[in-house]
Amino acid sequence: MISDATFWTLTILLGIGTYLIRFSFLGLLGRRTLPDWVLLHLKYVGAAVFPALVLPLIVWPEATGGTLDPIRVLAALATLFAGLRFGVVWAIVAGMGTLYILQFLTNQI
Repeated sequence: MISDATFWTLTILLGIGTYLIRFSFLGLLGRRTLPDWVLLHLKYVGAAVFPALVLPLIVWPEATGGTLDPIRVLAALATLFAGLRFGVVWAIVAGMGTLYILQFLTNQI
C-alpha cells in the first residue's frame, strides 16, 4: 500500500495531467477551424480505438481466467455481422443474445 500523501499527490497530478490533455484540444483549438486533413483523420479515431478496447475482452476475458472462450468469439462475430448489416442496436442485441443463449445451452453461466 502507498501512503495517503503519496496517493493524494498522485491523484492531483493525474487530474492536472488529464485537464491539460483535454485543454490542449478544447481550450487551444476549440474556436479554430482545423485543416481538412486533420478532420479526415479524426473521423477514424473512434473506429481505431473501439476495437482496441473490445479485443482484449474477447481474446483474454477475465471471466474465463484469461483463456480463449469460443462462445465469446462467436458472440463477437455475431455482433460484427449484425452491426455491418443492420446497425448498432441490432449488433448489441445479436451479440448479447448469442452470448447468453450459447452460455445457457452449454451451462456456463
